[in-house]
Amino acid sequence: MICPYCSADDDRVIDSRASEAGLAIRRRRQCNACGRRFTTYERVEETNRLVVIKRDGARVPFKGENILRGVHAACGKRPVPETDKRQLVELVEDELHREFDREVESSVIGERVAARLRDLDEIAYIRFASEHEQFRSVSDIMDTVRQLSERVRDVKDQQKLFDG
Repeated sequence: MICPYCSADDDRVIDSRASEAGLAIRRRRQCNACGRRFTTYERVEETNRLVVIKRDGARVPFKGENILRGVHAACGKRPVPETDKRQLVELVEDELHREFDREVESSVIGERVAARLRDLDEIAYIRFASEHEQFRSVSDIMDTVRQLSERVRDVKDQQKLFDG
């Protein structure tokens, strides 16, 4: 650090602690040349920051809270534990950070959330899909419900094979 008083580049850290907001590290320093003390704040730079490309082409920073808000809306008053909702969001976030370096389309995020919701709660899945896929008519909803019913039937048939 360069001393703000004498411009020397020779100091030592006397004290370090998290700032009040917890977003930075506060360091109390003493210049070895002039002996005066000063405070610096260090912030961790997030280089692995995903950007979401929205439908309209806008680019916004990725925020897991937005996914959680969508999951809460889809689940409504369904009997889905909060821990399951948060775990779903964490799994999707981890997946996205592993697979994408800088940018990810919002449609990809929606597909990942929908796939996990389908396994978590069928009604929440339909609610989420109706928004994500922008259903235009009742027949669109019926097609999705039909596909979901076929999927459930296939899973039950597979269980019978393993159990029987």
